[in-house]
Amino acid sequence: MVEAEVIMKKKNEEERGGKRRWGWAAIGAVLMVLVAISITSKYTKNPNSCQCAQDSRKYTGIVEDCCCDYETVDSINGAVLHPLLQELVTTPFFRYFKTKTLPQVKLWCDCPFWPDDGMCKLRDCSVCECPETEFPELFKKPSQYALPSDDLKCQEGKPEAAVDRTLDSKAFRGWMEVDNPWTNDDETDNSEMTYVNLLLNPERYTGYTGPSARRIWDAVYSENCPQYASGESCQEKKVLYKLISGLHSSISIHIASDYLLDEAKSLWGKNLDLMYDRVLRYPDRVRNLYFTYLFVLRAVTKAKNYLEQAEYETGNHDEDLKAQSLIRQLLYNPKLQAACPLPFDEAKLWQGQSGPELKQQIQKQFRNISALMDCVGCEKCRLWGKLQVLGLGTALKILFSVDGHSQSNQPLQLQRNEVIALVNLLNRLSESIKFVQEVSPSIEKKMDGLLSEPIAEEFSSWRRIWEAVGGFWLKKLQL
Repeated sequence: MVEAEVIMKKKNEEERGGKRRWGWAAIGAVLMVLVAISITSKYTKNPNSCQCAQDSRKYTGIVEDCCCDYETVDSINGAVLHPLLQELVTTPFFRYFKTKTLPQVKLWCDCPFWPDDGMCKLRDCSVCECPETEFPELFKKPSQYALPSDDLKCQEGKPEAAVDRTLDSKAFRGWMEVDNPWTNDDETDNSEMTYVNLLLNPERYTGYTGPSARRIWDAVYSENCPQYASGESCQEKKVLYKLISGLHSSISIHIASDYLLDEAKSLWGKNLDLMYDRVLRYPDRVRNLYFTYLFVLRAVTKAKNYLEQAEYETGNHDEDLKAQSLIRQLLYNPKLQAACPLPFDEAKLWQGQSGPELKQQIQKQFRNISALMDCVGCEKCRLWGKLQVLGLGTALKILFSVDGHSQSNQPLQLQRNEVIALVNLLNRLSESIKFVQEVSPSIEKKMDGLLSEPIAEEFSSWRRIWEAVGGFWLKKLQL
């Protein structure tokens, strides 16, 4: 009897020990699951964000609202357009840009919105103006062509909704100094204008930061270019935002690609972290860059008859012939025509009864954006901001008529400065596209490495904790 009680007691103790071991094992399993969930959720809080990050590394398919795909853009830009444009902007005709003079020498108009209190950190912010003897003599002379005064006036009347894709094949009648209704500057006031050599004033990092710089872009986006809602169906309202966003991305890329890495050593180079933080980590910004590039390219190809007939005279015969030849190569390149004959279809816009009114509204908003460039506190930033906004305004003028009205009786007229700005803008966008294509893989690889390091470190920490707790569990399980 006593022996039976001893056996039963021993059996009960074994059962209780087994339950304790299973209990500790269950607790350990639960803790392992919680650790795994904690680490995983920390780095993948949103499964969709992970997918977006993966998708952002490869831009494929048709560029939104355009007629070409990303692969074609990268290929044609790298093989054809970029080399042509790089050579074209170095010719005398395209390297001198007329702008309002700097404050020190009675140039640059005042900011119409607030007192200009911007300050530059570096002397690279200043602009080197051309002496009178440097820029082409022909640029100083008025056009030898004269047009009736009626041809210089914008037509009145109700705008047409339909967009005419064609331009008068004999439109060029000499360089005219007529204001662009899409932009704010008065190009006809030559008493306040001077020329700047763009090759001596490259777009790069200048140290222009802080509230003054942020205020410019805040005003551009919040007051004149509000971001469209995700469900926005009005295509026209998207265009202005995407154009400005694409231009903003391009400017950020140029700042990052020519950055002062070490001021003490005057060391310049690529700031890939800045490139990622400002542009590449946001897929929409990259897509809008491609959109803006194709939009401007479409404007150039649409005006090909006008641009082919234009006179690129500076007094340097050989260089002028070179500029004319490069323009024709750009306009009639067979590879471009075969791969992307219609980069952007402007005829789809301004349809319906509200089209004319909407066009005038967007024209007013863009004109305000143009005026905001006078509020940039950095001279060199202001120079390139005004040039590229004028280039974008010229593209809008070509694609959507001179002033939003019918052009049936008035052929397109472009200023010399508008063509210079248009070509230089296309070159800047082309450089940005090429830069993104070249550095994206290395940046993404670097970012993947930085992301994996904290994950590995955290797993290592938890592993040490697990081993310490595991030793305690083993002792418990042996009881």
